[in-house]
Amino acid sequence: MSRILIVEDEEHLATGIKFNLEMEGYDTEVVGDGGPALEALAAAGRGEGPAFDLVILDVMLPSLDGFRVADRMRQAGDYTPILMLTAKSLPEDVVHGLELGADDYLSKPFDLTVLLARIKGLLRRRDWAQGSEGGELETARIGDAVVDFRTFEIRTGERLTRLTLLEAMLLKLLVQSAGHIVSKAEILEKVWNLSPETQTRAVDNFIARLRRHLEPDPRNPRYLHTVRGTGYRLTP
Repeated sequence: MSRILIVEDEEHLATGIKFNLEMEGYDTEVVGDGGPALEALAAAGRGEGPAFDLVILDVMLPSLDGFRVADRMRQAGDYTPILMLTAKSLPEDVVHGLELGADDYLSKPFDLTVLLARIKGLLRRRDWAQGSEGGELETARIGDAVVDFRTFEIRTGERLTRLTLLEAMLLKLLVQSAGHIVSKAEILEKVWNLSPETQTRAVDNFIARLRRHLEPDPRNPRYLHTVRGTGYRLTP
């Protein structure tokens, strides 16, 4: 049973989401602001209760908004998948949330069936990235780095780095297409679940982050190359 933390200050909406998710078999907990959300996640991280499999995170919260919660989670090394709920549906707002560490978004108001589909899809994407569906790729070596998609970790010598879900999905897509160019449009569609026509530098920023994890000299990459005007190519 997947456990979901619902971070929503509109009580009637939070109650409705909780009721319907529990009807679908999910175990849920509700908090109404960003501070209590971080406390609940930290407690789970310390083993003071079951871990969360997903966070449904509203952007507009009373004191600590969803953008800052997502950022603080990732800064603290918490890579629990985040589905962000936002009344701000402009592409730049969506991309801002994704860059801070959210893994998917849903604009308010939304239909319950759409929310359930997004939750299932996000959990499936996590399972795909971890290689737990159909015995898919679970590990990969890139230079001196060993990537474990099951734990979203990269080990290079004694250094251990954790990846977010989107970073892991992007890297896995590149590994599966090693030696071939992967276009930005394909990445936006398959990893970000965005329209291929979306104008954003988010992909470039994520590529730069992966280089910091993988490359001896990120400014002169050996393995992860930008093919100008076309896309990206991984050469392990």
